[in-house]
Amino acid sequence: MYPNERYYIPQPYDVYRTSPDSGLLNDIQKAINAEYSAIQCYRKLAKMASTQDERDKILEIRKDEQRHLAEFTAIYTNLTGKAPSYQSTEKCPDQYEAGIDFAFKDEQEAVDTYLDISDRAQDLTIKDRFRRAAADEQNHAVWFLYFIQKEPQNQRQIEEYGAKAALSATSLSLPQMLTYALQDEYLAQARYNDIISTFGNVRTFVQIREAEMRHINALLPLFERYQVPVPADLSQSFVTTPENLKAAYASGVQGEIDNIAMYDRFLSLNIPNDVRTVFTQLRNASVNHLAAFERGLARD
Repeated sequence: MYPNERYYIPQPYDVYRTSPDSGLLNDIQKAINAEYSAIQCYRKLAKMASTQDERDKILEIRKDEQRHLAEFTAIYTNLTGKAPSYQSTEKCPDQYEAGIDFAFKDEQEAVDTYLDISDRAQDLTIKDRFRRAAADEQNHAVWFLYFIQKEPQNQRQIEEYGAKAALSATSLSLPQMLTYALQDEYLAQARYNDIISTFGNVRTFVQIREAEMRHINALLPLFERYQVPVPADLSQSFVTTPENLKAAYASGVQGEIDNIAMYDRFLSLNIPNDVRTVFTQLRNASVNHLAAFERGLARD
């Protein structure tokens, strides 16, 4: 059925063949093509991996994608009475660094796509399969981001994380906004932890670090409420220790400016009222943090 591959196709789930939504069917077919493309790409990337550990992890991720493909195929067949088509719809880069960067972005997009399919599906089995697949894809994205960070020639790691990623995104879904917001709060806390461990218990940084923990605790219930996978905390990988306390205040200023701009963008969009309330509170707190850092920068 698949070129040079043999996949196990599970027996039909308890998905009852009704009159399926044509838009939903189309999105499931796209998901099948995306999984089929990923399987081909990850075989290619595994061959190019620089270490055995990376090769093994990519092949492990590829097995997850094979399972997703089998599950999505069974769902499509149960809904339509016929097998889906399989097309490689995305070109996998020929260079390893470009390939893992491509894979990271592709996995992040898959999270949003699968959560959207899960939300729209009426059948509980389909909802469950796509929500579980979304959680897998989020985990895959974390691994590919880790591989990106290990490549010394890649100098734009931070552009794919937190506020900077949110500000450069061409579009934003609610899961993306929650993820970027939590990543940025993780990053702020990691930055201030590093400054405190380097320069001592400077009062401004201690107080704002405690505030960042409150911000994280305010965001986490929204992930559960809207059933969005909580991203892994990779913030420590992006932290660079400042040369002196003045540079530490300057890093705080820039971090809060980015944070405020991120929340301003989120608040300009159509979002649920409870999310708007939390984002507004965190944005206003960041304004106060910015003022505190600017005072410290002027003083030192």
